[in-house]
Amino acid sequence: MAEHSDTDQDNSTPSKVPGTYKEFVKKFPALGRAHESIAKAVEGAGPLDAKTLALVKIGICVGAGLESALRSHVRRAMQHGATAAEVEQAILLGMNTVGFPRTVAAWSWAKQQFERGI
Repeated sequence: MAEHSDTDQDNSTPSKVPGTYKEFVKKFPALGRAHESIAKAVEGAGPLDAKTLALVKIGICVGAGLESALRSHVRRAMQHGATAAEVEQAILLGMNTVGFPRTVAAWSWAKQQFERGI
């Protein structure tokens, strides 16, 4: 799934797109199209399903400390059937690699997204 796609992977479920992303793509449409194209190519390069892709992206977001992207991928994982426990495990896997503070921060961001729903 593209980081900030306007629709979900099956192209039928609208997803929330951050305003900054919308502004960026409006100003630089060719870059937005290139970003989407690369994201789709990467997602199609292997056998992982949409839920697993979102869980992997959650782990990447934990490591990189990306709050808004983590929330987006938590929402996307939930849209594809991930449970809160699965999302939490994806976050907890980073603890020994990226550290306790970053893991706790990511967990708190995910909790907020759980409360917001999908």
